[in-house]
Amino acid sequence: MADSKQKRILIVNIFGIGDVLFTTPLIQNIKKAMPDVVIGYMSNRRTSGFLEDNPQIDKVFVYEKDEYRKFYKESKKKVIKKFQNFLALIKQEKFDVVIDVSLNEYVGFFLWLSGIPVRIGFNYKNRSPFLTKKIPLESYKDKHVIESYLEILKYLDVPVASKEMSMPLNPKDVTWAQDFLLQKQIAPDQKLIAIIPGGGASWGKAAKYKRWPAENYTKLADKIVEKTSDKIILLGGNEESALCKAIAQKTKAPLVEAFGTTTVGQFAALIARCQVAVVNDGGPLHVAVAQGIKTVSIFGPVDENVYGPYPQDGHKVAHAAIACRPCYRRFRVSDCSHHNCLKLITVENVFKKVEEVL
Repeated sequence: MADSKQKRILIVNIFGIGDVLFTTPLIQNIKKAMPDVVIGYMSNRRTSGFLEDNPQIDKVFVYEKDEYRKFYKESKKKVIKKFQNFLALIKQEKFDVVIDVSLNEYVGFFLWLSGIPVRIGFNYKNRSPFLTKKIPLESYKDKHVIESYLEILKYLDVPVASKEMSMPLNPKDVTWAQDFLLQKQIAPDQKLIAIIPGGGASWGKAAKYKRWPAENYTKLADKIVEKTSDKIILLGGNEESALCKAIAQKTKAPLVEAFGTTTVGQFAALIARCQVAVVNDGGPLHVAVAQGIKTVSIFGPVDENVYGPYPQDGHKVAHAAIACRPCYRRFRVSDCSHHNCLKLITVENVFKKVEEVL
């Protein structure tokens, strides 16, 4: 049984949307075992919005490393002051336990300074000397990241009762999505298929190594419109606007353009309105899964068994059966001159999987 003294728990995950969603089963199980527990969450700014909409999370603390770098360049005094203020903010919450999955030695040092007595996390490359309970980690492999996160529960004496991700929608975002679709003359009973040709922001410029070719998405959209009565909504972040625009301009049938301007919450609310999402490996895939939407995901260098849809029921994954994939290991993608793991996935193969999930 969970320790009744562990009343206040901080979770630290400063990665992208998908990785943060991977921690939501952890939160649900803790809340079920300890209904009165107070849960704080330290995240980056991009993920803080939808975490604040989660009723199981009591307080969100934003840690954005780029902001600290900016302050450091401007003035060392400024960055020290900002660091001290943030440290005081955490200290005043008097957390009993921190679950740190940041894999970051500087974050570990910060948490030690904050005085949280029990510090649990993964000891990747011996980067975590400040943890009180260290879990050895070479990399995430052989099982899904969610399964790795759920193993942390045994250190809290909390049983695993749920494994599904959760992403509650803000009612304002739901209303916005309804109004947006009405403005686009999409009837409430019109079936929608989401096409999301980007890969989220976590990989930065390297995200191109996870993207199925744009011309394939164009051909897929035309095939879907030709073979079904469904409408297609094209989604993507601001940094993916040019990619989405190029696809929209080349398709034969007009698409519902919803890229480049939505918040994460609005993005999720639009996906929740769809029957299927066709998407590359990345955060948008896990948003769709968390909304209970069937997905057809396209995986290249990354192992779908580790980072794919979870649970896999109701979802299809398209990947090429070549010997060199997956080549993303220990949080790095191998140098590659051909990228056949994505090029060899055909439009016909992906369309067939769309038909199967429909």
